[in-house]
Amino acid sequence: MSTLIAAPPSHTGTEILERILAARGNLIALEGGEEAGLVGQLRSLVRRSGQAVYLWNPEAGLGNLREEHIGLPGSQRLNVALRYVQQSNHFGVYLLQRLPLPLSMGDAALLRQLARPTAGHVRRVVLLDPPEALVNSFNDVLVRLSCQSKPAQRPRLRDGRWLL
Repeated sequence: MSTLIAAPPSHTGTEILERILAARGNLIALEGGEEAGLVGQLRSLVRRSGQAVYLWNPEAGLGNLREEHIGLPGSQRLNVALRYVQQSNHFGVYLLQRLPLPLSMGDAALLRQLARPTAGHVRRVVLLDPPEALVNSFNDVLVRLSCQSKPAQRPRLRDGRWLL
């Protein structure tokens, strides 16, 4: 007799957004976002909730996830988008997708500045599925999150007690 154990489901967009907001740092590496269809999940979530979530990629630049066709003019260059994020005075989650590698020294310096703790408004910069080399270069200021659930552990009996 064989049993098939299903793979654990990915986190939903709501759970992932909550984990991003609860993170202890301002610069976050989120792994598995493409596989989970995170951008699509978050897009429908922010349309309903009104959350301030933005998406940057080299083709479209920086734009609000609620309005797909409205973006910051000229923000296809990463340094323009990062300066906008840095000067923003309100809450926001900024998703960065398909970062150009290698990062210029200016872009890396701006990301390090954005990683610093701030008093006041919450601003999170999230690197979607970043390459390992990029994660390693920011390892000292970066929080790592995953979109995938941890596999469910089977309870074990040890010394008369059930342990997970």
